[in-house]
Amino acid sequence: MTLTHTYTPQGHLLNVFSTRDPEVLVAGPAGTGKSRACLEKLHAMALANPRMRGLMVRKTLSSLGSTALVTWRRDVIPESETAGIVSYYGGSAAEPPQYRYHNQASIVIGGMDKASKIMSAEYDIVYVQEATELTEDDWEAITTRLRSNQVSFQQILGDCNPDTPTHWLKVRCDDQRTRLIESRHEDNPLLFRNGTITPEGADYMSKLDALTGVRYQRLRKGNWVAAEGMIWENYDSTIHLIDSFPIPNGWPRYWSIDFGYTNPFVAQSWAEDPDGRLYMYREIYKTGRTVDEHAAQIMNIVCPDGKWLEPKPKTVVCDTDAEGRATFTKVTGLRTVAADKQVIEGIQAVARRFRTQDDGKPRLYLLRDALIERDPELVDQAKPTNTADEIPGYVWLDHATKEEPVKEDDHGCDAMRYMVMHREGRRRRGRMDLTSGLGK
Repeated sequence: MTLTHTYTPQGHLLNVFSTRDPEVLVAGPAGTGKSRACLEKLHAMALANPRMRGLMVRKTLSSLGSTALVTWRRDVIPESETAGIVSYYGGSAAEPPQYRYHNQASIVIGGMDKASKIMSAEYDIVYVQEATELTEDDWEAITTRLRSNQVSFQQILGDCNPDTPTHWLKVRCDDQRTRLIESRHEDNPLLFRNGTITPEGADYMSKLDALTGVRYQRLRKGNWVAAEGMIWENYDSTIHLIDSFPIPNGWPRYWSIDFGYTNPFVAQSWAEDPDGRLYMYREIYKTGRTVDEHAAQIMNIVCPDGKWLEPKPKTVVCDTDAEGRATFTKVTGLRTVAADKQVIEGIQAVARRFRTQDDGKPRLYLLRDALIERDPELVDQAKPTNTADEIPGYVWLDHATKEEPVKEDDHGCDAMRYMVMHREGRRRRGRMDLTSGLGK
C-alpha cells in the first residue's frame, strides 16, 4: 500500500529530524511550526520502528486535547488513520489512551497532572508540548522512563515559546544539558516559501507585529526576556499555577466578572479554603458573545436542569456596568455587587496574596485547567487566552513611578483584583465592626 503524506520541513526545523541528542528543546516565536515538526517526527518514528513506544504529553491532558492533538489528527495522521495503519484506543483501567500502529508501535497520550497513568511505562521518545509548563522535576522524571530500547536512540523532545531568561529550561540549555534548536517564522512553510512570505504569512505576521511589551519580544522576536516593569514581580507560575483537585463543598464560592465583547468577557469562579486562601477554579475568557449568552453558558455548567452541581456563589462581584449587571441577574437570578475598582490598592492586595507566607504557601492560586474553552480569535491574534497568560505582561505604564498599569490585555487581572478587593474589604469591615463599640 502506498500512502501520500505531504510535509516538508525547512530551515532550523530540519534539525528536529536529524538530532539524536537525549534532550532536545525546540524554542521560538509563535507560529514557527515547532509543534508540527515534533509531531511529524513522532509519527515517522512510529511508522519506521516496530514496537516503538512513544509518549505525547503536556502538563495537563485537557490542554493537550485542545492543542497538539488537534494538529495530530488534522495534519499528521489522517492518511494513516484512513488506511488503518494507525488507530485510536481510548484506554482502560490497565492502559492509558494511545494511538496504536499496525507494526505494534504505540504513542501514549497523557498529562503530568495524572502522571501515574503514564509514568509506569517505558518509552523510546517523549514529546512534551509547551515544556515551560513543566517543572524540572517533571522533566527529569520523564527522562527516567526513556529505556524502551526499541529504537537506536532514546529522546525527550520538547517545544515552547520563550519564557524568562532564568527559566530552568533555558538554564538547562545554557548549561548544554539540553540541546536548543531555535525556530523562526521563516521555518514554517505556511508562512514562507523559498524565502518569500505567503499571503497567510503576511496576515499572521501583521498580528504578531501588533503585539507589545514582553509578548512582542517572546512571540514575535523569540527572545527569552522578563517583562520590564512587571507589576506582580512575586508571581511564580511554578508556585501559583497548580493542578486541579476536588474542591470540598464546604468551601464558600465567589464569582468575579469583567464585562467585555470586543475585549474578552471574563468570569472567574473562586473557592476559599478555611485558611482564607483563594483558588480560581473555573474561568470563561471569551470575545464576541453577549452578556446573556455568557450567563446562559455559566448556568448550563453549574445548574443544568435547575439543579446546582456546586455551592451557589455567596457573592457575584462585577465591573460597574449597570446594564451588564442587570442582564446577568435577569438570566441567572443571582444578585451582583459592584466591584471596588481602586487600582493601586487592588494591585497591592493581590501582591500580598501572591506573597509566600510563614507556612510556605501563598494566599492565592490559579488552577491550571480552569479555562472552559480557548478563544480561537485570541489564539489567532497571539493574545492572552486566560488570566495566567496576562500576568507576565501586566506592567506599569511608567516603570519609575509605578502609579498606573498599562491598560491592555488586563481583563483577567481586573477580575482577579475585584475578587481580592471584595474579600479584603469584607475583612476590613469586619475588623471595624468588632472595634466600633470600644471605649463607650
